Amino acid sequence: MIELEGVPELIDPVMVAAFEGWNDAGDAASTAVAHLDREWKGEVFAALDAEDYYDFQVNRPTVWMDAGVRKITWPTTRLSVVRVGGEKPRDLVLVRGIEPSMRWRSFCNELLGFAHELGVELVVVLGALLGDTPHTRPVPISGTTSDADLARRMDLEETKYEGPTGIVGVLQEACTHAGVPAVSLWAAVPHYVSQPPNPKATLALLNRLEDLIDVRIPLGELPEDARAWQVGVDQLAAEDSEVAEYVQTLEEARDTAELPEASGEAIAREFERYLRRRDGGGPPLPGGHATDGGEGTYLRDNPSGLTRPPKAGPEDEDSSED
Repeated sequence: MIELEGVPELIDPVMVAAFEGWNDAGDAASTAVAHLDREWKGEVFAALDAEDYYDFQVNRPTVWMDAGVRKITWPTTRLSVVRVGGEKPRDLVLVRGIEPSMRWRSFCNELLGFAHELGVELVVVLGALLGDTPHTRPVPISGTTSDADLARRMDLEETKYEGPTGIVGVLQEACTHAGVPAVSLWAAVPHYVSQPPNPKATLALLNRLEDLIDVRIPLGELPEDARAWQVGVDQLAAEDSEVAEYVQTLEEARDTAELPEASGEAIAREFERYLRRRDGGGPPLPGGHATDGGEGTYLRDNPSGLTRPPKAGPEDEDSSED
């Protein structure tokens, strides 16, 4: 039985979830939920039992010191709640964790139990995938759902994806079968610069989420981080002629594909976002597009930060559960 003592009655609650692992290229999705939790000072009210869902040889616990006392943090999934103020306040239930190693159906049923008890009206699952997209263009965000009516009402794609899936796809289908409206938002991350973090993709996900649930999300330093990330990748790409040529090829393909879509709808979305933000210091970067100045780089681990493109051009592109 789910105990929710201490959780107040929620206002128009939306559950927003992301999971580290296969569905989280560049850590873009999990970082987006972490950002919401940090900016709105979320309070954890529940954590799933790690023993039930995780293989600790795959996702190992960590040991840390607290005032000289050794403690262990176990890999798990935690739920927190935040209240978004304004003229129309509403609550977000944030779900952040690691893709489970086992018992996915029980995992989803447990999350749906919380959603039911809290009166959640919509579940939004964030994901990120590797794709043939240039880092110099706005991050592509696709919104998908299995509900045809929801797709029409919220301007989403009705998912047609077939193939291997992760916990994002499984949770979305579990919601559909349980009669809970559910949406997945996917960011495409350039496969040649896939290591985390990717603040530009995180920013794009948050912008799309903002449009979807009609709330103003404080972005903090994310726009500046996105600019700095792009400047860093620009510099690294310029140092490798093969990568630079490959990026140019991706840019040309992207621009050609999008030329017929100078969509008034996209312009309207940006204008609405600007109106929401005009009291907060100016418009955001459209779609997470970072092209202005900035210093530093947010690439880690790999000294060059770039993966060399295949000689014959990209043939294998990861697919989201679209």
